[in-house]
Amino acid sequence: MKGTVAAAVMVVALAVAFLAVTGHGAVTCVEVDVNLLPCVDYVTGKEAKPPTLCCQGVKRIRALPAGTAERRFVCECIKKAAARFDGLKNDAIRDLPAVCGSPLPFPLALDFDCNTIPRA
Repeated sequence: MKGTVAAAVMVVALAVAFLAVTGHGAVTCVEVDVNLLPCVDYVTGKEAKPPTLCCQGVKRIRALPAGTAERRFVCECIKKAAARFDGLKNDAIRDLPAVCGSPLPFPLALDFDCNTIPRA
């Protein structure tokens, strides 16, 4: 719980810092971060299944990127967000979209090259 509160404070601080920065189109890394923050305890192994808010966030992430450039941008945002947390479980990250019933247009993997996402 303490880590989640610290992560929430970090996301709010990042939101203030990044509000003026947008990615390709209307999608921002802050938007991606806020949607995935409820997943932290699941992808670090502190929870056995992702909470409802996490899966709702994954579904919103799935709906965000409309084109190739935005998909690549969202992919990079996810990787940057993941780099801020210790103890991430690769299997939990990889399986998260399927567990939430919302596959993404790219795999969730820390070593995935976002530039290889095919053109839509």
